[in-house]
Amino acid sequence: MQYSHEDENFPLTRFESMLKTNNILFFDSAEFENIIHHYLENGKIALSKRAIKLGLEQHPTSINLRLFQVEILVIENKFAEANELLDKLHSLEPTNEEIFIQKANVLSKQDEHQKAINTLLIAIDMSNSPEDDADLYALVGMEYLFLDQFDDAIIYFKKCLESDVTDYSALHNIIYCYDFLNKNSEAIEYLNEFLDTNPYCEVAWHQLGRQYFAIKEYAKASAAFDFAIISDDTFVGAYIEKGKVLEKLKKYEEAIENYKITLALDDPTSFALLRIGYCYSKLGQSDLAIQFFKKTIDEDALLDKGWIAITKFYLKRHDYQNALDYIKKAVAIDGDNVLYWKLYATVNKHLNFLEEAEQGYKRALELGNYELDTWLNRTDILIELGEYQAAIFNLLQTTEFYPESPEVEYRLAGLYFMVYQPEEGRFHLKNATCLNIDYSFIISELFPQLTDRPLIKAIISEAKKTSN
Repeated sequence: MQYSHEDENFPLTRFESMLKTNNILFFDSAEFENIIHHYLENGKIALSKRAIKLGLEQHPTSINLRLFQVEILVIENKFAEANELLDKLHSLEPTNEEIFIQKANVLSKQDEHQKAINTLLIAIDMSNSPEDDADLYALVGMEYLFLDQFDDAIIYFKKCLESDVTDYSALHNIIYCYDFLNKNSEAIEYLNEFLDTNPYCEVAWHQLGRQYFAIKEYAKASAAFDFAIISDDTFVGAYIEKGKVLEKLKKYEEAIENYKITLALDDPTSFALLRIGYCYSKLGQSDLAIQFFKKTIDEDALLDKGWIAITKFYLKRHDYQNALDYIKKAVAIDGDNVLYWKLYATVNKHLNFLEEAEQGYKRALELGNYELDTWLNRTDILIELGEYQAAIFNLLQTTEFYPESPEVEYRLAGLYFMVYQPEEGRFHLKNATCLNIDYSFIISELFPQLTDRPLIKAIISEAKKTSN
């Protein structure tokens, strides 16, 4: 079904006026189709149904209005009713391709994707319009995507693009499929072929640049983004990607220039502001770096990379109080962000706020961050706080994830000796030395008071002899 948006507002205004006054006005079927299409596009289902009902009262033989009825039934998941109505319409107009498109839509919604493809292929055979063909090929491509049959999807998205060279969503889908299949070279070959006949297609140049970037061909990526910009000098995405390439080439001043162009072309994006901050940081221009990191979090307080960047900026400069102020604000905004809590713990550790640091690591663990360093950092702080039993319990949980870690075993050995459980201490120390004697320094580092114990010295000494 084709719709015209020209002069759409007048019949729409008349229709809505009619609903308010209850005066019955006449509309031709094309006007009803435009009115219904408008309501469907805007998600106004109740008004769509009302327009269909009134439309069918005035045009009871209109197939197109009945097809809108099918659309409503599909939206309401009434697939059996939709199929029944489609069968009736098919008997009236067996060569109407729109009926097959709607049949395919019903099948797709019921996860019958192969049947949907077969039905769409019938519609393609019936079609006489290249423009309609492009839409149908795209629909077949999408069904193959649902089936994870990416090679088949590529074939149909290519057919779509051959029928309508301006269908950039098809181009994006082709590259998406190649990306999923890790076929960068095939994607590059296809894009170069496409650009031979469409040399001013900025979207294709942009995609080509991204492919070269993925395989670390930065000079070629940079050239592709230049051509994208030549094709459309307001293409924000191309400037962003060019900036990323220039960063990889360590050309930070040029990267900043490209990112700044995007700020002038469009509303500032937190990504561009953040990258500018990083570039200034790399150039050693701290004042400008912090200025742009602050702009990043002002622009988007939910972007965790912004808060992390500003906290790490201060951490690197040993300005722990400022780092703490920012990471506290970040945690207040999003208390379920693991990266925030690990950073919160690190900053507090530098400030020797051990209870707060321990809480940070504990919260990270509660949120599912089971990296070994999180368990070990929490343990070491608990040891420093003299919380030996809590440290043991923490390490026993760690062994569920890391059953043969010498770093865990040495710590458990030391802790058991500290709480006067020598048998357990001996067991874990022997375990630890068998796993890796090189980590035995952990005992002297974390438990200096145990270094001279004869039993401990004997076990470590024996293990060193054996390992030599």
